[in-house]
Amino acid sequence: MTEEEIRALVLRVLGEVAPDADLAALDHAADLAEQIDIDSMDQLNFVIGLHEATGVEIPERDYPKLASVDACVAYLAAALAG
Repeated sequence: MTEEEIRALVLRVLGEVAPDADLAALDHAADLAEQIDIDSMDQLNFVIGLHEATGVEIPERDYPKLASVDACVAYLAAALAG
């Protein structure tokens, strides 16, 4: 899976969790929680969605590593490559 495919997947899952978010306006390097209104349950659903879409196990201790779109892409790319 290329980084662009991973980025599209991350945005798709994020759109499912936060359907009212303006994903086109997101700064991919900035913290997601600061840009869109997601609570801890939305965060959990986001991680579950990423796991279901990729098969990558994401332990709770790694949740902070998924703070931005770019961070999610880097994390998933490394996990899928490894």
